[in-house]
Amino acid sequence: MVRFKNRWLLVEFIHVPEQPKPNTAPAQPPALDSKKIWAALKQSILKHFGEIGWGAVSTSLTVKYYSPTTRVCIIRVARDHHQIAWAGATLLSQIDGAKFIPHVVHLSGTIKHTQLAAIKHDKIVIARLRAKAAQATKNGIAPPDTHDAYLERSAAEINALQDQ
Repeated sequence: MVRFKNRWLLVEFIHVPEQPKPNTAPAQPPALDSKKIWAALKQSILKHFGEIGWGAVSTSLTVKYYSPTTRVCIIRVARDHHQIAWAGATLLSQIDGAKFIPHVVHLSGTIKHTQLAAIKHDKIVIARLRAKAAQATKNGIAPPDTHDAYLERSAAEINALQDQ
């Protein structure tokens, strides 16, 4: 029996807000999901590496997890062609018409190490969100703190991922 070897990419999508028009509120980042990210990766790989590049990664490229709160994504791809997927993610500039900067946080050969890195990264992002909330509280705005519940829920979702 032959085991297929994979690489796991942990990618954070940082939204680049457009310049708001005077006297308007800044626009909220668009809602993303796994299907939109996969389609954007496909278009990026086709654009930069052509049909041969897409043919190399198409059978193994999957988006296994996406968190809309922290904008962290776990992508699985075959070990032999992970450089194409990594480059395609890095060269990605737009998803569904909105500008994003993809940041590859972690690369691993096992899903377990990627899960650990994702949970650690989630804690860092939540700490940043808490700092912003504390600043807003000082300014008179007191948002509810739902971050502990999110961390528990996301850790459970990430740990439930299987290497398939």
